[in-house]
Amino acid sequence: MSRSPKSRPPASRPPAREGRRLPAETVHFDDAALVRALAGPGHENFAVLEAELGVRVEAPGGGQIQIMGEEARARIDASRVLHALYARLSEGLSIDPPAVRAACRMADDPAAEAIDAIIRVPRGASFAARTDGQASYVRALKNALGYDMVFGVGPAGTGKTLLAVAYGAGQLAEGAVERLVITRPAVEAGERLGFLPGDLTEKIDPYLLPIWDALRDALGQRLSEKYREEGRVEVAPLAFMRGRTLNKAFVIVDEAQNATIPQMRMVLTRLGEGSRMVVTGDPTQTDLRRGEPSGLAHALGILTGEPRIAIHRFTRSDVVRHGLVARIVHAYERDDERRETDRAS
Repeated sequence: MSRSPKSRPPASRPPAREGRRLPAETVHFDDAALVRALAGPGHENFAVLEAELGVRVEAPGGGQIQIMGEEARARIDASRVLHALYARLSEGLSIDPPAVRAACRMADDPAAEAIDAIIRVPRGASFAARTDGQASYVRALKNALGYDMVFGVGPAGTGKTLLAVAYGAGQLAEGAVERLVITRPAVEAGERLGFLPGDLTEKIDPYLLPIWDALRDALGQRLSEKYREEGRVEVAPLAFMRGRTLNKAFVIVDEAQNATIPQMRMVLTRLGEGSRMVVTGDPTQTDLRRGEPSGLAHALGILTGEPRIAIHRFTRSDVVRHGLVARIVHAYERDDERRETDRAS
C-alpha cells in the first residue's frame, strides 16, 4: 500500500536579491545532449521545476546545472528530481512537463524514483511511474513479494489498466508467459445501444477498444496486430472465460466493477499453472443494473488479507490525465459524501 504524495504548496520562482546571490549548488552530468533534453524546448522542463519547487535553474553548459534557492530542502529536492529525470532519459524514456511535475510530486520518496518503478516492453515502449501510488503498483505487478493476483482499484486516469497492459505485454515479449489474456464485461455505460450489426467480433469490439488502445501504446501497431494474429494476445468479453483454465498466461480483468458476483467468482477461478492475474476497476463507476451488487466490491471484501493477493488502492492524487480530471474526481467524491450524509440523516 502506498502513501499519498505530500501536498506541496504552490511555489514561486525566488527572485534574486539585489547585491546578493542566492545560495546555490551545482550538479554535473556527463552527457551534455541529455542535459539539453532535460531542459526541454525553450527550457520548458526547467520552468516547471522552478514553479513546483521554488528554485531557479540554469544550465551554463558543459553538462552543468546550477540550482539556486533560499531553502536548502528545495535545492536538495530539485537535485534529486534532476538526477531521477536524467536517469530516465539515459534509459531511453522521454521527458515532458507532466513528467517533470510528477517527479516533483515524488521528490520526497527516493524509492519512487528507483528503476523498479519503470516498465520496459521489449521492442515496444517504456513506462515510468508518475506518482508514489503508481510506483507501488508497478512493484506489485513485478511480483517482488510473490503476488499471484493483484487488484488495482481507484478513480479513472490513475493508469491502473495501462500499466497492467504494459507489464503484461512486456512479459509476453520476453517469453515469460505464452499468452496475454485481457477480458472485460461487455456492459453498456448507461446507454442502450440496441442491435449492433455485423458478426460476433464486430459486435463486441466496441466494448474492447480501450484495451486495444492500451496494447498499441505498449507494443506499437505492428507488433500488437502480429501477436493478435498469432493468438498470443487475446482480448475477449468476460462471458467467454467460462469453462476455461488459463495456463502460462498473464490475465487482466479490466472494468471489473461491471462484473456481477457470479461472474467475478467465475473469472478469478480461471487462474491456471504458471499464470498471474491483475484485476482493475473503479468501484464508484459501476454500470450494472440498479440494485445489482458489484462483483469487484464483493471480492475486495472477502479477499483482503489473503496471502499472495495484493490489493492496491489508487486515490485522486494518482490521477495522471488532464489536470482537470483530478478536480472532477474530487468533486464527485464530495457529492457522494454529501449524499451519504443526507441518506443517513
